[in-house]
Amino acid sequence: MIKTVIFDMDGVIVDTEPVHRYAYYKQFSELNIEVPEEMYTSFTGLSTRNTFQTLKGHFSAIEHEIEDLIQRKRNIFNDAFDTKEDLYLLEGVEDLIKDLYANGIQLILASSASKVTIERVFTRFGLHQYFSHIVSGEDFPQSKPDPAIFLHAASLSVAPKENCIVIEDSTNGVKAAKAAGLFCVGYNSQNSKMQDLSNADLVINHFNELNTQKISQLQP
Repeated sequence: MIKTVIFDMDGVIVDTEPVHRYAYYKQFSELNIEVPEEMYTSFTGLSTRNTFQTLKGHFSAIEHEIEDLIQRKRNIFNDAFDTKEDLYLLEGVEDLIKDLYANGIQLILASSASKVTIERVFTRFGLHQYFSHIVSGEDFPQSKPDPAIFLHAASLSVAPKENCIVIEDSTNGVKAAKAAGLFCVGYNSQNSKMQDLSNADLVINHFNELNTQKISQLQP
């Protein structure tokens, strides 16, 4: 029986992708580099650090230090996040979170986002009360699809990982969950383009397809 649900954040709980995209492309323009859509899409689920490590390896024009690149992107993102009024939780996810919490299912966040970004989202939408633990990708040297973040999240569960599931929306996130040996629900988000969820154990198109009863009956 499922005792713990591990949520990704971007593209699952809230769609901050347009804000990230704005911040990255503004910075790409400042750096005078052109990043193709296919390359940018491949960064979905990666931490900012791993994204810039990849970009530095690809573009010799980037001479800035990784830490400076990360801070600049974070500043652009934070400014845009604070002024963006049309930022909402994804449809149905708040009802699912409240339903699971009310029925005693443990909720853990495992997001590639920085702690600062997670804090901004959780504070804005009042989510702290529902989650027992928050795990940020900035604490791990490698991003998803490396399974480290999910292995750590599962270690915080009240039950063995056989009683945990992950909800993810990205190719890298699904790969990470499966590499960690966890049952993965792929959320086919309209906001996450060109993502391959074929390795997920179950794919949903809307959060109204899930509730405590349905999740409890899943067989990892």
